[in-house]
Amino acid sequence: MLALPAIPARADIGAWIVVDMDSGAVLDQKQALRQWYPASITKLMTAYVTFKAIREGRATLQSAVTISANAHAEPPSKMGFKPGTRISLESALKMVIVKSANDVAVAVAEAIGGSEPAFIGLMNAEARRLGMSATRFVNPHGLPDNRQVSSARDLAVLARAVWREFPEHRAYFNFAGIRVGKKTLRSANREFLLRVQGANGMKTGYICNSGLNVVVSATRGGRTVMAVILGAASGVERAAKARALIDAGFKDRGGRSVDQLSGVSGKPPADGYCKRNSRPKAEELMAAFARKTRSPSVLSFARGDLNGGGIRRSIVAAPAPSPSGQVGSSTVPKRADGKTDWAKVMDTVIGPRRRAYEAVPVSTAAPRTAVAPRIVAGEPVLVPGTPKPLAKPLAVAADLARVPAVAASVAQQPAKPGAIFRGEPLLIAPIPLQNPRP
Repeated sequence: MLALPAIPARADIGAWIVVDMDSGAVLDQKQALRQWYPASITKLMTAYVTFKAIREGRATLQSAVTISANAHAEPPSKMGFKPGTRISLESALKMVIVKSANDVAVAVAEAIGGSEPAFIGLMNAEARRLGMSATRFVNPHGLPDNRQVSSARDLAVLARAVWREFPEHRAYFNFAGIRVGKKTLRSANREFLLRVQGANGMKTGYICNSGLNVVVSATRGGRTVMAVILGAASGVERAAKARALIDAGFKDRGGRSVDQLSGVSGKPPADGYCKRNSRPKAEELMAAFARKTRSPSVLSFARGDLNGGGIRRSIVAAPAPSPSGQVGSSTVPKRADGKTDWAKVMDTVIGPRRRAYEAVPVSTAAPRTAVAPRIVAGEPVLVPGTPKPLAKPLAVAADLARVPAVAASVAQQPAKPGAIFRGEPLLIAPIPLQNPRP
């Protein structure tokens, strides 16, 4: 273990909000009304609209979802199924929520809405009905498009609606990974799920212009607390901040209702946010998020090798606290080769794993008798003002519409590595941010 040098201040996470799922009370917030790019948290609305179609009897979990040429053309993160492939809606939802598959998100949109633009209309109609005043959707997946905006507050309203209105579908957000054929696909939210007490999910997201986003929730003692975090600089920081906000949220119950907190305050970050927001070092993470432990000297009991396999009593010295009262923030764990032991860093800033990683098997074939979801007579109908999704590849800035209160800037990412993000940063850092998935 090495003593840490003084650490200069770095930029904080862009925005967040903590909400009691049942009462709707806002327990903490920072710039919760500022517009931000939701990235793949968008897929919470895709799931919400789909869950409504199931509840209304227009679809079932066994309904067939067909991968179209339009869906197949989406950039990664994707499943890569060939056009014409049919999967069940249940499998599609798991791929959208856990893998964050953009191609499957479009296929679901086409199946439920009758077309991708019609589904986007449904997304915006639901956003208006829920009172998401800072939000506008232009695609069902969250890939880069500066017209697509939301806020921490609006995403909290959406997440709360998903949680409260569709309890039968909560399990989708709790999967740490899925297994499709011989491939195992891990959720970018898995370390939060595996390490945080009572963790439920729900969805991560990343594009360069947004940084790393997440909606998380946890249930303890019959109470559920949810946090939305926008603009983290690394996967470890995102999960550590989520854990810290959730822990603090369970200690508070007051606050005005999230429904009373509305409006728009501030524009989204300028293009290239991820390039300006440096990834925190292990020293910074531990200084900021190291969890408190017991007093320096505690009694512990462990099974020993005494005669008859008795219980051996031992005194264990706990790590010394830092001046801030946080334990572990004064040292960085190292591996035998001298490099940072990121697994132990996560143990310190997020918490040790409470459950083993498990991938849920997902079928890639729809039942033979499966039929497509039913499109209600008169659909697809575009909600007035619904923007059309950009053609693939992304359109130039001159073709972009303007979002109220936000000047639309260039949606097209630079044509170089990192333009299309192909895999969200793992929580076992350090991993470059130039190559994440939404």
